[in-house]
Amino acid sequence: MTLLTVWPDTDPETVVVRTADPAEIAVELKQLGVRYEQWPVVPGVTSENALEVYAEQVARVTETEGYILVDAMEMTPSDDPEWLESAGQARLKFLAEHTHDDDEDRYFARGSGVFYLHVRERVYAILCEAGDLLSVPANTTHWFDMGTRPDYVSIRFFHDDDGWVGNFTGSEIARSFPTFDVLTAGHRAS
Repeated sequence: MTLLTVWPDTDPETVVVRTADPAEIAVELKQLGVRYEQWPVVPGVTSENALEVYAEQVARVTETEGYILVDAMEMTPSDDPEWLESAGQARLKFLAEHTHDDDEDRYFARGSGVFYLHVRERVYAILCEAGDLLSVPANTTHWFDMGTRPDYVSIRFFHDDDGWVGNFTGSEIARSFPTFDVLTAGHRAS
């Protein structure tokens, strides 16, 4: 189940909003210019078949938003030391606060991840799970945590052929807020 948690950006101990209600999440995020949708979940989706399985939804988003590059990526846990190293490096890169010159649209076909938006002196953590589409507007300061054992298939949308390009802020704020693992452990327990 999707979860939105909001804190003051200077106080990760004080939760000002916490909701798993999709309608409330959409209202909160719309105030930030963030699009949040839920699509039907199709079991058995992989990075190889995701674009075919979700062809209708992908075509709608691509046409509406003018995207020219769409791909699917997959992270599946493994105990292989090379995979652990690669996943750890990818996680560290995305955990650094950054912006993009482009919108960042992601659909989670399987698994989950947390987008943290640093906007209006608050941090908004959106735990996205299978079925969630999130569109982070261009130049929105944010970071992403896929956890210590990433497990997801996501569809990514881009306006140019360069794909994912981050402009890192150098801020250490991401270290202050609960991680994917902490948020999901607490969410599953509640």
